[in-house]
Amino acid sequence: MPAAAVSSAAGAEMVSSQVLPRISVFGLGYVGSISAACFASRGHGVIGVDVDPNKLDLLRRGMAPVIEEGLGALVQDAVESGRLSVTDDAAGAVRGSDISLVCVATPSLHGGGLSTAYLEAVTSQIGAALAGKAGWHTVVYRSTMLPGTCESVLIPLLEQLSGKHAGVDFGVCVNPEFLREGTGVRDFFTPPKTVVGYTEERSARLVADLYTGLPGPCIRVPLGVAEMAKYVDNCFHALKVDFANEIGAICAAVGLDSHAVMDVFLSDSKLNLSAAYLRPGFAFGGSCLPKDVRALTHTARQHDVEVPVLAHILASNEAHLHRALDTVLALGKRKVGMFGLSFKAGTDDLRESPMVELAERLIGKGCEVMIHDENVSLSQLTGSNRAHMDQRLPHLAELLAEDRDAVARHGEVLIVAAKDEATLTAIERAPAGTVVFDLVHVPRLREARAGSTYLGLSW
Repeated sequence: MPAAAVSSAAGAEMVSSQVLPRISVFGLGYVGSISAACFASRGHGVIGVDVDPNKLDLLRRGMAPVIEEGLGALVQDAVESGRLSVTDDAAGAVRGSDISLVCVATPSLHGGGLSTAYLEAVTSQIGAALAGKAGWHTVVYRSTMLPGTCESVLIPLLEQLSGKHAGVDFGVCVNPEFLREGTGVRDFFTPPKTVVGYTEERSARLVADLYTGLPGPCIRVPLGVAEMAKYVDNCFHALKVDFANEIGAICAAVGLDSHAVMDVFLSDSKLNLSAAYLRPGFAFGGSCLPKDVRALTHTARQHDVEVPVLAHILASNEAHLHRALDTVLALGKRKVGMFGLSFKAGTDDLRESPMVELAERLIGKGCEVMIHDENVSLSQLTGSNRAHMDQRLPHLAELLAEDRDAVARHGEVLIVAAKDEATLTAIERAPAGTVVFDLVHVPRLREARAGSTYLGLSW
């Protein structure tokens, strides 16, 4: 699988003399009709494919099948110019194009799963058409689908029905759309990003070139990453809506202007509207986050305000701690070395540190734990920080070691929550067979100890 590659299409221009690939678009609903009209407006010959005669009739008459600002004019122009035609003949559309965009629906099943029935039906049609087509053809999935669908379901179906091999006789890419209803046409021409999941370079270049001249980075990644990207975006958007609404409900209950409060929140682009805190890692801790989440949810309960998102933040945090504990215990090794004890690197604050909690639970399960943290010295702990340690790890003095190499030699499992150079070097000197359990994502350790001796918490 190719490594992720990032390039920017910003500022590039379409070359008018370039022979543009012809595109067939399967599924002429919201995403498909916008994609078909917009690509036609960029000079591509487009063949729209659908089984609904009403949609086909509308488009043949130059009318958009869905209501969307700016789409009607694009469709009319594309049809009148001859750049957009429609058909129900899937095989003919494949033969008459270089790229097939699959834009069919993937509705929810009764239990919440995702239906791939339409995806499989269209893929079967394309696969059968590829069997009789000479030359290279690229199949591009725009439909939203769960990670692994393309590789485990769709590519095997294409290969089975075509008698050909993906990456050798035809190409496959995943190109998720990020179009919002109501602004879909504008979003097509001003995308925040373009994502191309791929397995071979030829198709990756072909699909990326479709978006030449549009703003935003073009990000090339493995197929599964592209599939997952759409879900990450939409779930985060849903989370933001619920978060804002719950904050609003609490503000209303205590007599505050929720929009004034959120104006303050939104003014912070360093921590709030940024990449801060959005890299997978270990549980949070410290003197602020757990305490403040508890206090705000308590206030909500006092005012009979339901805040399920806020109320489950600490439960989610606890789940990450359990996942780490279960991972270590499943190894069946009793000697554990820990690097990092404070809740945050570069401090000696041990209050509500998840590493303290993890150490306590490991000891409770009979593990022999040795710990190194360059910033933690028992003699220098004072106040509530010292009181917290006396309560949670009263025998801390017996667990702490100043010598990193001693910790690395002691542990059959090394838990990594620090990534200073001296610590990483000590871990790399650990005896062969030592399992490194990385809680903070250090690619260097994964590369150095590939295979069964390296474990990542969420990667």
